[in-house]
Amino acid sequence: MTFELPPYPYDRLSELAARAETLPGGMVDCSIGTPCDPPLDGVVAALASSGTERGYPASAGSPALREAAAAWLARRFELPASSAGAVAACVGTKELVVSVPHVLRLRRPERDTVLYPAVSYPSYAMGASLAGCRAVPVPPRPGTLGGLDLAAIAPADVERALVLWSNSPSNPTGGLGDLGAEATWARAHGVPLFSDECYAEFTWDGPPRSVLQHGVDGVVAVHSLSKRSNLAGLRVGFFAGDPELVEFLRAVRQHAGLMVPGPAQAAGVVALGDDAHVALQRDRYLERLTFLAGVLGAAGCPVDRPAGGFYLWVPVPDRYDDAWALADDLAARGGLLVSPGDLYGPGGADHVRVAVVQPMARLRLVAERLDRVTHG
Repeated sequence: MTFELPPYPYDRLSELAARAETLPGGMVDCSIGTPCDPPLDGVVAALASSGTERGYPASAGSPALREAAAAWLARRFELPASSAGAVAACVGTKELVVSVPHVLRLRRPERDTVLYPAVSYPSYAMGASLAGCRAVPVPPRPGTLGGLDLAAIAPADVERALVLWSNSPSNPTGGLGDLGAEATWARAHGVPLFSDECYAEFTWDGPPRSVLQHGVDGVVAVHSLSKRSNLAGLRVGFFAGDPELVEFLRAVRQHAGLMVPGPAQAAGVVALGDDAHVALQRDRYLERLTFLAGVLGAAGCPVDRPAGGFYLWVPVPDRYDDAWALADDLAARGGLLVSPGDLYGPGGADHVRVAVVQPMARLRLVAERLDRVTHG
């Protein structure tokens, strides 16, 4: 059977974007989690002054980058020294997510199943498909928006499982998972657990969590500077944990020529060493989440603040046929572009996702528009 590549999810929003753009002041794009706030000045300076442009960068990441990543993990998650396991760089985490099934099948070719959160960023399932694997969604824990209902995984799927993906805080729902329980289950069944923790800095209910707090055996934590430090354009990420797994991925990636550019690695060292700019970004996102939740509630779309992340996961009110109808209405009335929830799996079809990445001035414009339409 010939593989048919599906349309890229966000390309489906073009008609909604055109509708939102017609309002005076233009579209306010909250459909994609692209950071809009400035990066740290020192990061920009490091890009221009690293002197690494001429040579090939280390595929695993420079010693300075790996040391900075390990130090941040220990500092942020209160880990004992050297307890993060091995550390290696990746070219942003999306390419790692998509490539993991390809690489792990070299170790276990008899296994062909990728287990991943049922409502999640599309790259987990797409990575499975591109590797010729089965993508098997795992529902969230009963009564929650996050985590994995491990009891719902069929025994036959466990036997064929190549990898289990976790994502906490969740994109798109903001729910938090039980990383300790997931690590215990993965070890008991001999399935590597890859924990996507790219939104950990934006944990609102309690302290940030990492699977590495539960040991490194059989687990890999995945982190990115894209959201933490507003550096999505640099493509700097890293993964840490089980030394055997990390080393295997590192070696394969070296053969494939996957390398974070040297100047970007130097900038990453600066970003990982500074916590103050992250605290400032946390304040920005929390203000926007609170404000926009109030705006949407006043417009008849009540939503709770998430447990983590910078997305509002908005239930579709009964007066709309589906999430696309709500997204269309928000584009037409408020000039607000959001993502219908079915982009994140069938289980998300009764929600829309709103990324609070736009500055407050743009969100106030949405509030004014919606208030004018709602109250005259």
